[in-house]
Amino acid sequence: MEQFILDTSLFVNPACRKQFGKTPDAAVTGFMRAAKTKKKKAQFYMPPLVFKELSHFAKKGVSRLSTVVKKRAPNLYGIYIPAAILYSFIEDVRHRVNKGLRLAEEFAQDNQPDNQPKLNKLRAKYREAMRKGMVDSKEDLEIILLAYELGAIVVTADEGMIEMANKIGVEWIEAENFGKLLKSL
Repeated sequence: MEQFILDTSLFVNPACRKQFGKTPDAAVTGFMRAAKTKKKKAQFYMPPLVFKELSHFAKKGVSRLSTVVKKRAPNLYGIYIPAAILYSFIEDVRHRVNKGLRLAEEFAQDNQPDNQPKLNKLRAKYREAMRKGMVDSKEDLEIILLAYELGAIVVTADEGMIEMANKIGVEWIEAENFGKLLKSL
């Protein structure tokens, strides 16, 4: 039986959710319909923090989602990750902090009144430098750790989660293609 750990991007990202519905609530409902027919072939999980995160986007559907998706937190005290992973993560964080600092310094040197467009550009560049391509939340980490613990497949569109999954040997599928996989089970 296949086990899948679901990320909110499956329901929130417009490119991913369109396979199940136009809005986050519709995507949750569409996914539940598809998942109910696969109960003998697949199990679906989501850490409680991810359920809570999804409830900010899909107000109606999340309470019903637990009829199809099991809530389970990873065993944070029982999972061991190789030190090399932590070492490379810290190195990546340090590189990103330095890059973010250089962006902020560049902005500060050229700060002018009525600078809102530049501030918006700084925010976008800073966000990309600091967060893109890395696990940047407890929710993301819980998904990866739960998949590692269960030997399950991560369903996500998050580049950082995919990169971490690759580093620790966790299988993943792009959320955008999950509907096709679900049909083929």
